Amino acid sequence: MRVQLISSYYMALRRCIPQSSTYYLSKIIQIRGFRMHGTKAATSVVEEHVSDAEREDEEYADVDWDNLGFSLVRTDYMFATRSCSEGNFEQGYLSRYGNIELNPAAGILNYGQGLIEGMKACRGEDGKVLLFRPEQNAMRMKIGAERMCMHSPSVQHFIEGVKQTVLANRRWVPPPGKGSLYLRPLLFGSGASLGVAAAPEYTFLVFGSPVQNYFKEGTAALNLYVEEVIPRAYLGGTGGVKAISNYGPVLEAMRRAKSRGFSDVLYLDAETGKNIEEVSASNIFLVKENSIVTPTTNGTILEGITRKSVIEIALDLGYKVEERTVAVEELKEAREVFCTGTATGVASVGSITFQNTRTEYKVGDALVTQQLRSILVGIQTGSIQDTKDWVMEIA
Repeated sequence: MRVQLISSYYMALRRCIPQSSTYYLSKIIQIRGFRMHGTKAATSVVEEHVSDAEREDEEYADVDWDNLGFSLVRTDYMFATRSCSEGNFEQGYLSRYGNIELNPAAGILNYGQGLIEGMKACRGEDGKVLLFRPEQNAMRMKIGAERMCMHSPSVQHFIEGVKQTVLANRRWVPPPGKGSLYLRPLLFGSGASLGVAAAPEYTFLVFGSPVQNYFKEGTAALNLYVEEVIPRAYLGGTGGVKAISNYGPVLEAMRRAKSRGFSDVLYLDAETGKNIEEVSASNIFLVKENSIVTPTTNGTILEGITRKSVIEIALDLGYKVEERTVAVEELKEAREVFCTGTATGVASVGSITFQNTRTEYKVGDALVTQQLRSILVGIQTGSIQDTKDWVMEIA
């Protein structure tokens, strides 16, 4: 059992960082051994109060922005802070990559207590750097921490950490239209304890890597595989938050699907196995004759921030949006299918395979998907007026 916990925790941390970052993970997370007695243990940070003058002053990093892809690109700084004994978080600071060392033993002993978020910073045509609804990520982490008996940074502290990370790595925010700086806020238990117990302290990190736009000209649409048998979070459990421990069975299902040539997995509900829920890291929508349909969030489906935003945009455009139980048979009735998420934005689905039957969907003529995608991207990059105050200008 202990071996499984160690493996699950390490795999979960790998899940928090882009898949090609094995080298980088070894630089950030250096396992110093499992010290179980008399040790506070967890995070050693070389504190660096970085002034503007010390940062790189060039406008853009030396990157081939036209061929960026999704591999991890090592940027300049990350943000770190820890909770003190009262549960409040210390004033955070920036540190050069490689100067933060973690001892995950405490996290393993605390059954992998950890939460992750995903968000991105975009550069507008006017050069301004914009964050999309950061307060929503902050609130979701706070709610998740409460459910898991963890201390969490305040909304203001969360946003400040994200802003500092982006400003320190501004040269890594891609030029307009070339992509975004993908940000990964991470909160985890970092104090040693035995048994099922909350960690005595917590560490909050924010780091980022530039990525291309997920769906751009020439990018193939998603081809999904419906996974019928997989352990899922129980009703009312941690399925409504981005808990690290939720991703163990997801990783295995994704590995099997990708080995068969599929791009991702669509999961069914664990109770009946008859209704669709979500894709591994995305919410799913079906465009039918007179409506847009998406599974309701019921405790086992993450209420994505992009999902929530796309629903609001669709309603403003006059579409009927239904949040309800969606039977797997309805996949055959849809004209278009798309996924939403921080990384994917609004991504077209070209086909879904269920019980060896492949159903294909409109992609080139997917007018609803294209319309929603263009409006969302326009708001995120400042090219469309933000009437909802979703975008935060930070530079």
